[in-house]
Amino acid sequence: MPTLCSIVAIAAALALAYTPPAYAYLDAGSVSLLLQGIVAAVAGGAAAIGLYWRKIKSFVFGRRADADAATPAPMHARDGRTDK
Repeated sequence: MPTLCSIVAIAAALALAYTPPAYAYLDAGSVSLLLQGIVAAVAGGAAAIGLYWRKIKSFVFGRRADADAATPAPMHARDGRTDK
């Protein structure tokens, strides 16, 4: 005698096996929204990497994050000039 769980699994499999046609239409607005989402995700990822670059670099190369801060400042910073 089949259990309730197997009956539900068979019913779900049969329901998913038959899919009626969708008759869907993707207009330019839908594609534009999808493209904007992709661009926003890439820009957000780039901003996050830019903000945490020192921590990411220290994690990948196994150095401490403050080891880069111990390096000497560039010449233009040492002689008091503000231009680069």
